[in-house]
Amino acid sequence: MRIKLLLSHLAVIILAMVLSGALLLSFLERYFLEAIEDSLVAQAQITAQTLIPGATVVGADAEPPVTEDVATVNVLQQRRVSNISVQTQNLAVPEPDVTVGDMDLSYLAETSLELGTQLETRIRVVDVEGVVVLDSWNDDVGESLRDDALVAKALTGQYASRTERGDVDTATVALPTLVDGALVGVVYLSQPLTDVTTVVRDLRSRLLMSTVIALLLSGIVGLVFSRAITRPVRRLTEAAGAVAQGHLDTQVPARSRDELGQLSRAFNAMTARLRSARQMQVDFVANVSHELRTPLTSIKGMVETLRAGAVEDLDVRDRFLGTVESETDRLIRMVHDLLLLSRADSEALNLRREPVDVAHLARLTVERLMPQADVCGVTLRVESAPSLPPAWADPDRVAQVLVNLLDNAIKYSPPEATVDVTVLAGPERSVLVQVRDHGIGIPPDALPRIGERFYRADKARSRAHGGTGLGLAIAQALVEAHGGKLWLESREGEGTTARFTLPGVQIPLNS
Repeated sequence: MRIKLLLSHLAVIILAMVLSGALLLSFLERYFLEAIEDSLVAQAQITAQTLIPGATVVGADAEPPVTEDVATVNVLQQRRVSNISVQTQNLAVPEPDVTVGDMDLSYLAETSLELGTQLETRIRVVDVEGVVVLDSWNDDVGESLRDDALVAKALTGQYASRTERGDVDTATVALPTLVDGALVGVVYLSQPLTDVTTVVRDLRSRLLMSTVIALLLSGIVGLVFSRAITRPVRRLTEAAGAVAQGHLDTQVPARSRDELGQLSRAFNAMTARLRSARQMQVDFVANVSHELRTPLTSIKGMVETLRAGAVEDLDVRDRFLGTVESETDRLIRMVHDLLLLSRADSEALNLRREPVDVAHLARLTVERLMPQADVCGVTLRVESAPSLPPAWADPDRVAQVLVNLLDNAIKYSPPEATVDVTVLAGPERSVLVQVRDHGIGIPPDALPRIGERFYRADKARSRAHGGTGLGLAIAQALVEAHGGKLWLESREGEGTTARFTLPGVQIPLNS
């Protein structure tokens, strides 16, 4: 993971440097080319003004043309525009009375031309026929350049320019030269881009060096940050391995508030729940073993007593056989309850849902438990709100929930007490059932554990009544299997109220 983070970090740096370098070099190269082109246009303007009286060039952004009388034979002329100078020698200008439209540039053949700025610009002047009449290098005088694309375009009166790539890059411009609006020739300039190429190459090498330095620095920074990022992940991986080996007390520090900190806190919460689940499993096995050992020991002792000769005493035999039957029934009920809880845990309960009138079901359940309540001297009452919606539930499972809650309420209520069953309309078309007694109540420290399997707040009293501590756990599992919720409210010495909700029958929208 550290390598992946480092490589992705370096990839972003490389991509950013390459893109920024390419954009910068492209911008600088375009800027230099435009500057050179402007320089060539300025030189063309100066050249035209120097060599041809009253001449202007098309496309030049230089100063307006200046017309002056120029001395004839063996004079040295110099014009300066934007710190660029052009020097001529042996310039013989035609007489002023020559018709402008028929001006002949052949007089430039004997003229020598030199740039005073030490630029490597080659200046050629081409007449209207495309023939070179002046060449600062004295190579192409008399040759035709009409086939040159730039010259051909300039002879039509349009400005033309290009950049040629080769062993030596060259910038070339061709500017039509006008005198009083009439085309008299073309000023054709070219300049090697040696300086530009050198500067761009130097910038490219510097950018490459900067990229290498940036990669080295970013690699060091990336190593530091990747180590800081992967350290919590490594700790989580090691902690997960420890948990997989059974060390559920493993915890990881969670100091940050970012995603890794949240993951660490979630991991700690998970291990805490795993420890709790393991402890519950251990307690469950211990409780099952204890609950099974007591009746089995009792049954074994009675059988041994009967086999030792007590079977001859009919009264003892009948009493012992009754106890064995009672303990066997208790074991059967416990096994049935455990199977029910196991199915609830695996979501394998087969609920046969149908619309149920919970108030009517509560009355039937109360009538069923009335004999048990009469024995304990407890009065059972049922109340219900009018126009209750039917619940979408399994009536047998709901009756089992009511039996468990009422059984606890009867057992823990004193004689002449009253247990009230109230059926009300709950939120979102649900049904709320409330079972309230006025018994001994539940201690505050025991209330959070009510509902745990085999847990009894009053172990001595519950054993006297034959309880195993599974009643509320089964009731809660059955209610949650229906999509409802069960909770208790109790005050010690005042009584307990158990409430649970059941989903109501959903009415179709088109009904």
